[in-house]
Amino acid sequence: MKTFLTVLIVLALLFAGATYYIFTRTRSELDTARNAATDLSFQVNALEAKRTALARELETKIAAISLKKEEEIVRLKGAYEELAADMKNEIEQGQIIITQLADRLSVSMVDKILFPSGEAEVTPEGVKVLERVGNVLKNTGSQIIRVEGHTDNVPIHPRLQKQYPTNWELSTARAANVVRFLQETVGIAPERMQVIGMSEYQPVASNKTASGRSKNRRIEITLLPDQD
Repeated sequence: MKTFLTVLIVLALLFAGATYYIFTRTRSELDTARNAATDLSFQVNALEAKRTALARELETKIAAISLKKEEEIVRLKGAYEELAADMKNEIEQGQIIITQLADRLSVSMVDKILFPSGEAEVTPEGVKVLERVGNVLKNTGSQIIRVEGHTDNVPIHPRLQKQYPTNWELSTARAANVVRFLQETVGIAPERMQVIGMSEYQPVASNKTASGRSKNRRIEITLLPDQD
C-alpha cells in the first residue's frame, strides 16, 4: 500500500512538474508571439506612414509634370500659330507642312526649298526659310529639336557618289547642315538638337511618281518633350 501511494505521489509530482513546464513554456511562447505581433504592428504602421508619404510625393510630382506639360502644349500652340502665319505662302504652295500633336510640333519642308538637287549645302533662299523657322523654335523652352533628313529612292548620281555614296550620307549631311545653321546663325543651343539621317526608308508618298518622290525628299524638324 505504501509503495502504491509512493508511486501515486511520484506520478502526481511528475504530472504537476510536466504541467508547470508546459504552462511556463506555453506562456513564454505566448509572450514571444505577443511581442512579435507588437513589432509587426509597429512595422505595419511605419510602412503605412511611408506609403502615405510616398503617395503624397507622387501626387505632387504628377501635378508638377501635368502643369509643365500644359505649359509646353500652350507654348507649342503659340509656336504653331506663329509658324502657320509666317509660312502661309509656303504652306499654300505645298512646300511646308506644319503639324502639332499634343506636346510635339513638326515642320516638314520639301528639299527644293532648302537644297539644290542632289546636294546638301543650303541655298540662299533656304537660309531665309530656316532663319524664320529657327527664330520661332528658339523660343520654345528647352524642348529637344530633332532634325531628320529624308530622300527618295533614286540612287545618287555618279558624279556625286564620291561625296555621297548613298542616300544615307546625303540625308545625314543635309540634316547636319540644317542643325549647324540653327546653332551658328540662329543661336539655338546645340544641347537641344539631334541629327538623324533616314535615307529613303521612311517615305510619306509613293516613289513611283515624280510628285511622290518630291514629297519624300524632305527635312523634318520635330520638337520633342524635354528629356528631363
